[in-house]
Amino acid sequence: MNKYKDFAQTLLRVHIEHLNTFPSKNDVHRFLEDLLELLFPHFCNGAQYLSVDEIKGKTSLLRRSLTKLLHPLESRTNNSASGIADVFFDHLPDVYDYLWSDARAIYEGDPAAETIDEVISAYPGFYAIYAYRVAHIFYEAGVPIFPRLITEYAHFKTGVDIHPGAKIGRSFFIDHATGIVVGETTEIGDNVKIYQGVTLGALSVSKKLNQTKRHPTIEDNVIIYSSATILGGNTIIGHDSIIGGNVWLTESVEPYSIVYNTSEIRVRSKFEQNQALMFYI
Repeated sequence: MNKYKDFAQTLLRVHIEHLNTFPSKNDVHRFLEDLLELLFPHFCNGAQYLSVDEIKGKTSLLRRSLTKLLHPLESRTNNSASGIADVFFDHLPDVYDYLWSDARAIYEGDPAAETIDEVISAYPGFYAIYAYRVAHIFYEAGVPIFPRLITEYAHFKTGVDIHPGAKIGRSFFIDHATGIVVGETTEIGDNVKIYQGVTLGALSVSKKLNQTKRHPTIEDNVIIYSSATILGGNTIIGHDSIIGGNVWLTESVEPYSIVYNTSEIRVRSKFEQNQALMFYI
């Protein structure tokens, strides 16, 4: 019992030390979903906005909710909670414009997409981009923790891990989504397409490199196919290049490059017994 009593005292001390120092994760997730409902009627779940006053009213509620969420983080920022909320809503029209360009890029790039509405409603890649673009505003405003709560929620829902610090241009296309990783100092230009399993990562995970550019730069109009891995802060993928599936890159390539694997696949009849087969599982 003494051991449990000591443990309880330890837990109590930690709880008191962290009292009102973090926003509620559930409330952050709810804000993200409520904002999505305001921006896109595809997620309204029965709610209807039929006048400008109703839109303004919902926006005011969201601003109030966001300010309350940010209060625990005020001491770790150079701005007040209400000031950060003002910054966010000032940037929201630009985010909205970018998101429509992303949705159009996905629709135009995916033969299976029947409408832009389908992309917005059903594509996990679009949701991941939405969460990133929202989180990036808070990251740029110097708000700690909050941006990661947003992007990690999207990571949980979609399988796409985009750090809020990455810089991503217009008309960003993510297809199939699952397993994509985009590191903190990644820079992505306009009209870039990325398929499932792509990693834009760092060559080293040393903590002392946390203030350096560790992740690659992807210039405009680049296509990166599934399971490609591109690493390193000095690695630049030149514009209008194509990176094939399963490629591993740690050095730059010139614009208009095509990079691909040359692995050989052999097909023969299973009735041919002149060669032993070795399978590794």
